[in-house]
Amino acid sequence: MPKSMAKALEVNDGSSSWAVQGTVVVGASLFVALCARISVPLPFTPVPLTVQNMGVLLVGLLLGSRAGFGALCLYLMEGVMGLPVFSPAGPGGIAQLLGPTGGFLLAYPLVAWLAGYLFEQRRRGMLGIAQSSFVRALLACTAAEVLLFMGGLTWLFILTHSVALAFRLGLYWFVLAEVIKIMLAAGIASAWQRGRRVEV
Repeated sequence: MPKSMAKALEVNDGSSSWAVQGTVVVGASLFVALCARISVPLPFTPVPLTVQNMGVLLVGLLLGSRAGFGALCLYLMEGVMGLPVFSPAGPGGIAQLLGPTGGFLLAYPLVAWLAGYLFEQRRRGMLGIAQSSFVRALLACTAAEVLLFMGGLTWLFILTHSVALAFRLGLYWFVLAEVIKIMLAAGIASAWQRGRRVEV
């Protein structure tokens, strides 16, 4: 099909494009919900070990900042409405947003947005020098994780009134697992982007 014709169809079929984007956003929210089901409760903290964070990073990296933000806002709305999208380790619904993991959950839309936004900076790397897609994804995920834990630890501090306790409950036990999630998310996103370039 000639490019001009393809562009014309793309312009004339805006409703179809919106439908596809909406389907992708809904699918991404359900993907995060599926990741949340892979959860391991820990006896020494109310915050479970879950694959959910990696799912949020992947949604931001693969969908981009705006769609990633929308997908995670939709995810939170699904949870507030009582759908079983949160980790089974918690009570579910709005009570889960008010519980120990609420700070992490509420940060998700911004985390996905930040990961997507930084990964979209392709011309010159975030440090002003050329970077591979893996390095860019790695830096994007790291920045997004910092934002995630800022939200999570701040909420734990509000609940416990103790910085030391907040860090003990919400950070120390998860550092190694989060490093692994960052590496996996960056690897998947960079491989996906290379695959798209080959297709083009």
